[in-house]
Amino acid sequence: MGMLAIVISLMLLMFFAYRGISVLLLAPLMASLAVLLSGDVAFLLPIYTDTFMKALGNYVIQFFPLFLLGALFGQLMADSGAAQSISNGIVKRLGTHHVVLTVVIACAVLTYGGVSLFVVAFAIYPISRELFRQANVPKRLIPASIALGSFTFTMTALPGTPSIQNAIPIPYFGTNSFAAPGLGVIAGLIMLGLGIFYLQSRVKKAAACGEGYGAHTEREAETTNNADIAPTMALPIALIPLVMVIGLNALFTYGVFPAMDLSFISDAFENVTPSRQTGLWAILIALLSASAWLIITRWRHWQDLKATVNQGCLGSLLPIFNTASEVGYGAVIATLAGFAIIRDAVLNVSPGNPLISEAMAMSVLAGITGSSSGGLSIALQTLGSEYLAMAEQAGISPELMHRVATLAAGGMDTLPHSGAVITLLAICGLTHRQSYANVAMVTIVLPIAALISVITLGTLFGSF
Repeated sequence: MGMLAIVISLMLLMFFAYRGISVLLLAPLMASLAVLLSGDVAFLLPIYTDTFMKALGNYVIQFFPLFLLGALFGQLMADSGAAQSISNGIVKRLGTHHVVLTVVIACAVLTYGGVSLFVVAFAIYPISRELFRQANVPKRLIPASIALGSFTFTMTALPGTPSIQNAIPIPYFGTNSFAAPGLGVIAGLIMLGLGIFYLQSRVKKAAACGEGYGAHTEREAETTNNADIAPTMALPIALIPLVMVIGLNALFTYGVFPAMDLSFISDAFENVTPSRQTGLWAILIALLSASAWLIITRWRHWQDLKATVNQGCLGSLLPIFNTASEVGYGAVIATLAGFAIIRDAVLNVSPGNPLISEAMAMSVLAGITGSSSGGLSIALQTLGSEYLAMAEQAGISPELMHRVATLAAGGMDTLPHSGAVITLLAICGLTHRQSYANVAMVTIVLPIAALISVITLGTLFGSF
């Protein structure tokens, strides 16, 4: 009955999330339902106040600065004109002969530089629409092109990416955002190379069938088109903040923090282990510095700096609390008797190779929640210590566990009920029927292929 309670709760969570009901309400309701069905009625209120809310609060304490600075930096990039200048510069150099590649590269450059994938989607879509129309390429391929550049290799694979998905495993495994860089690059190349090959094959097939851009009644999501009001910026100047994010992150990760004796921090704060926090600190310093650079160097060009800063900060609240609510839900589920059976089953999927077990857990939970960060957070919150112990026992590097966790979370997270997918299709004014099959190919099938490759290489050769 305990297992059935969990399954019913999870299925209803997925069902109602697909129908568009906020996870802020769904998570505590479905957690309460699981508790009630498990027969623990007397403990319902203390479980909510002490388990659900404590897990939610701990997650916010740990990751809110990253969500805040990431959203702020993305808004500054958009409103300063930097994001538009970068995308326009890439378009001018690649032109309309390679529209898919142009869109993918533009999205990849921005997301790898720290710009939120939603900001990127809003910024790149108008350009994509004109490029695809001029080249007479079906509009239905735009979401897949944006998704390949934003939702895949720059989010989970490339070393140093400041995405939240790449940051979540850091405190659990004591790693940094550059964990297993060689394997990350290989996974990224697999996703990028196969993704471009697949989408180009769709373009050729459409051309052979005589299908063009198509007749569309444009019904994109209402947005503030920053491209029309943002000041112009030279491409080299626009690239500086992106280079700062990656460069400063690497500098502090491999240079500054390792050269410092941080033992005084442990002496002053007994619950802080610097080696498990410096990876996050490096990302925060990089995002803060790049944001400050944008504000100061563009001081005379801001249309309304206060509105930009406020909008960026407020934009961080919904993502952080959505994910934190899912973490709270996972914490409640982990206290139920039925979860012990599920946990043992997952951990024993491949007793000799915890990488496979970890990949299964991350993939399933990301698929159920429709969120890579949500699934990753729930899995590590409940099973992180077990996986670290299993890795140490099997002689597997924590860096390899980190990279497999992020790659696995970025595979099944884009099932039809995914908020990212629903938002992207709304931005493009398209439906699941028109575009989802191609989105699924580049964001589910190909990332899983990359994940399998990394697990195989990591098992054979270890982390590199």
